[in-house]
Amino acid sequence: MTNRTAAIVYDFDGTLAEGNIQEHSFIPQLGIEKAEFWNEVGEQARKHDADPILVYMWRMLEVSRAKKVAVTRAAMIEHGRATPMFEGVASWFDRINAYAKTQDLELEHYIVSSGIEEMIQGCSIFSKFKRVFASRFIYDDRDEAIWPGVAVNYTTKTQFLFRINKGIDNTHDTEAINRWVPMDERPVPFERMIFIGDGETDIPAMKMIRHQGGHSVAVFDPKNWERDELQDRVHRLIAEDRVHFVAPADYRENKQLDVTIKGILGRYAKRLKHPVCS
Repeated sequence: MTNRTAAIVYDFDGTLAEGNIQEHSFIPQLGIEKAEFWNEVGEQARKHDADPILVYMWRMLEVSRAKKVAVTRAAMIEHGRATPMFEGVASWFDRINAYAKTQDLELEHYIVSSGIEEMIQGCSIFSKFKRVFASRFIYDDRDEAIWPGVAVNYTTKTQFLFRINKGIDNTHDTEAINRWVPMDERPVPFERMIFIGDGETDIPAMKMIRHQGGHSVAVFDPKNWERDELQDRVHRLIAEDRVHFVAPADYRENKQLDVTIKGILGRYAKRLKHPVCS
């Protein structure tokens, strides 16, 4: 039976959700400004020559302890409920799934994000994803976070794309991820995979998907388009051949992103019908 699986892989912060997921509820609870938190993360990362993702997770725990705020799994999930999504996201998945069915495609959705997985679990759209790969804490017997368990950074995002490609639904299995599997036996082919991200933290994943025959799409917050640095970043992504398309993060029907993704899925369907001519 022909494999008709296609997949859309999303970054989360700035791609589906507005801003960073920690900024909407978690950081305000600590009584500090988001700029203060991220500036301290940057300073500590430079001081210790450390991975910024691990540093921000460490700072979440350090500041919480200093403020005597327990970081429990339940609390993290609750913080995630405060995350605002971009326009159209709430209805996006059912709509795009319905379109994929008209193209005889079996569409799956995944997240690969540097954000906190437990917070993403609290978001209204969590059930729409087959698997979420994101940064995650280890919890003790009291269900309190004690240490970073998974840190997803710029380059490790590509590892999770291979996990999706090979049908590996966990993070810990290093043997399976390194095992050679013939391309035609992999459950989610790269050539029918779309990666949607919001910029420079997603560049390795975007470039890898493009190189493997899939498509990469960069999105941006339309409210910030007038900022020169955003326009410069978008221009570089196109000029440096990192992405196929750039669109506002507006997931409503018939908007640019909707039309673009439907066009890509239609192309995948035609490849399946006419593999010799694709």
